[in-house]
Amino acid sequence: MNKVILMGRLTRDPEVRYSQGENSTAVARYTLAVDRRFSRNNDENTADFIGCVAFGRSGEFAEKYFRKGTKVLVTGRIQTGSYTNRDGVKIYTTDVVVEDQEFAESKNSSSAGSDGGYAGGGYSAPQPQGAGDGFMNIPDGIDEELPFN
Repeated sequence: MNKVILMGRLTRDPEVRYSQGENSTAVARYTLAVDRRFSRNNDENTADFIGCVAFGRSGEFAEKYFRKGTKVLVTGRIQTGSYTNRDGVKIYTTDVVVEDQEFAESKNSSSAGSDGGYAGGGYSAPQPQGAGDGFMNIPDGIDEELPFN
C-alpha cells in the first residue's frame, strides 16, 4: 500500500500550469513544510520540505485558495521518477501525488496574512445553548430515550 498523510504549511504560493491539448488539465505544484515530531536539539524545530503535485480539480482548488503559509492536510501517494537535465546528469525526484487536500485551520487562525488561506464565507455552526461552562444542558428524563445504558 502506498498512502501518505501530511499536515504542514505551504512554503510559497502554488505554481500552476495547464497541460496542452483539447482537454487542458491543471497541474499545481507546491511544497509543504512539515514539522518533525522530534529533533536532535530540543531547542531547535526542524521540518521536512515535501513536494506535492495536484492534478485537475485539485490543482484548480490549490490555485484558487492556497497561499504561502496556509496550513493544509494532504493525503496521497509517493511517486518517484527521474530525468536527465541539460548537463546530462540524471536527476531523481520524489513527490506526493495529491488525492485529497483540505484546510487544517480556519482562515482567522492562519498566520498566512490577510490574503492567505480560505477565501470562502464566514460560516460557523450554531452553538447549542449551554450553562455557560461549555457543556450543553441535558433535559430531565432523557435517560429512557437513549439506545444504550
